Amino acid sequence: MKIKTVATWDDDLWQDVYSLYSEAFGDKGAKPVRIIKNMFAKGNAELHVGYRESEAVVMAITGKLATDRIMIIDYLAVTEKERGSGLGKQLVDYLRRKAVAEGYQKIIIEAESEETPDNRRRIRFWQSCGFLLTEYVHHYIWVPEPYRAMYLPLVSDTRKVTGEELFVSINTFHRVSFRGGGKE
Repeated sequence: MKIKTVATWDDDLWQDVYSLYSEAFGDKGAKPVRIIKNMFAKGNAELHVGYRESEAVVMAITGKLATDRIMIIDYLAVTEKERGSGLGKQLVDYLRRKAVAEGYQKIIIEAESEETPDNRRRIRFWQSCGFLLTEYVHHYIWVPEPYRAMYLPLVSDTRKVTGEELFVSINTFHRVSFRGGGKE
């Protein structure tokens, strides 16, 4: 698999992944494109696209809190026909290596915490990639489903990280992402 990463908005690359992004998140949790463009304009995001041949088969949008040395995986999706083939783990491993090389201390994600088979499967995926699940359940005021934070430590640290701490970072990232995200 060949992976392409960009830190500036690229309309052509977005067109490569738009159907994959919409398939995975369109009816649940997708940020409007204007907000994603805003993240790139602020230097707060990267788009990572994995290709098989010339077809985009896996994608991720990551954010960064550089002062906290945290990478956030905001979205990760594998095309439906390739799920279970290891492409998601390959992309997470690529992101882990990239984060280490750039001096990040941890990668964090938020996972839907309602007890459903799909959510349990997603949490197991992240755990198989080395992520640790926190106990705290966070309730947003603007979305109905509750979330739990997961993190992948990239440096040796004996202190236990709490979900409340991670959601401070996640909420900071969301606040910066949405600030100034004008109309499309």
